[in-house]
Amino acid sequence: MIGTKALEPVAARADGLWKVYGDGDARVVALRDVSASFARGRFTAIMGPSGSGKSTLMHCLAGLDTATRGTVHIGGTEVSGLRDKALTRLRRDRVGFIFQQFNLLPTLTAAENIRLPLDIAGKKPDPQWWDTVIETVGLEDRLSHRPSQLSGGQQQRVACARALMSRPDVIFADEPTGNLDSHAGAEILSFLRASVREHGQTIVMVTHDPVAASYTDRVIFLADGEVVAELDHPTPEAVLEKMKAREVLV
Repeated sequence: MIGTKALEPVAARADGLWKVYGDGDARVVALRDVSASFARGRFTAIMGPSGSGKSTLMHCLAGLDTATRGTVHIGGTEVSGLRDKALTRLRRDRVGFIFQQFNLLPTLTAAENIRLPLDIAGKKPDPQWWDTVIETVGLEDRLSHRPSQLSGGQQQRVACARALMSRPDVIFADEPTGNLDSHAGAEILSFLRASVREHGQTIVMVTHDPVAASYTDRVIFLADGEVVAELDHPTPEAVLEKMKAREVLV
């Protein structure tokens, strides 16, 4: 298994994961016997060519898609064995999401968007944690603004704050800087890095960008639905070298 070092507590893991779409001539194998684990309090990137299965792996890990075979765990909970209601509760209470498209509700203010998952769960944000997150993302003077009044970078910061507010076991980020310019993207990545370093958050990020991957602690590389390489303490140059290697471009 591509995984965490011995004795590190695991926030999420996949064991023998297969994902197959269609039948016969239309059959597509998106994941082939993938096993990988993600340590608590670390920032991990999943990379690979288009069609390598990186987004499929993240969606299965997050409980957004079901595997054809194999198991997924969030902490000690087997996600793949949960019924719909329990799965919805797990995604709401223990998993955070950051997407490329921000996914903010246009009629709500930034503050209301950030509180939304907690409001749905019937919970109130911890005041001290609220202040910490808002200060970290630099949104103190933007909380009353609606998404249309915010820049792309500010909207993504709202999405990051929303993901952090419930203190989830793990945050899954799917190309979180894909719609941002380089400056705004660097701000988001710096914030995610800080949330891991200063607050012990666990983040798993799908990206195609070697510079984005260099903000993480570790990169795992997929090709044709299989994990083919791993890199600790990545730099942009080291990531590019791995991506160009034959093992990644199979």
